[in-house]
Amino acid sequence: MRREFLIALRLTIVTLILTGLIYPLAVTGAAQALFAQQANGSLAHDEKGNVVGSRLIGQTFVTAAYLQGRPSAAGNGYDATSSSGSNLGPTSRKLRDRAAADVARLHKENPAAAGPLPADLVTASASGLDPELSPQAALWQVPRIAQARGVSPDRIRDVIEARVLGRDLGLFGEPRVNVLAINLALDQKLGRPSSGAASAASTAAR
Repeated sequence: MRREFLIALRLTIVTLILTGLIYPLAVTGAAQALFAQQANGSLAHDEKGNVVGSRLIGQTFVTAAYLQGRPSAAGNGYDATSSSGSNLGPTSRKLRDRAAADVARLHKENPAAAGPLPADLVTASASGLDPELSPQAALWQVPRIAQARGVSPDRIRDVIEARVLGRDLGLFGEPRVNVLAINLALDQKLGRPSSGAASAASTAAR
């Protein structure tokens, strides 16, 4: 019995060292060496080097001069501690009323927009944290952003189109744009919006 106990104890210690110490340290070291940006949370920085968020988690932008993301049912919106969808079904009056209100607001804020309203501007993701939009949803917002910044729509369109992300490995997913990355690029390329509007970083924090 004593011999079997010692064998089991040694096996337990070796297993703990291998799987609880050596393996995690090796994986963490490899991640930091090969994918440091992703391993540290894909953090985004403003022009001063300040961390303004993560490219993996959406943020709420309310200023007209910035690209706005999808609705979020996570907490008060994009709350990473309350990741969830609304769980409202297609027969839900609350869901229909919320979507109708968003449609009316988006058209009111962007009356010069051409074409139908892209669906992802009024539909929340299952996690409530989606940081991306379809290129169509981003380009639909160009007239509002251009007017708020006092520049031509073509300049806004160029910033967006230059940052469209393709399918992963050319096969998986759909083309998309990262909302925070676009808004930081707008400030970088065109400067902060006039009329006392907030920067991308401070707007996201609201």
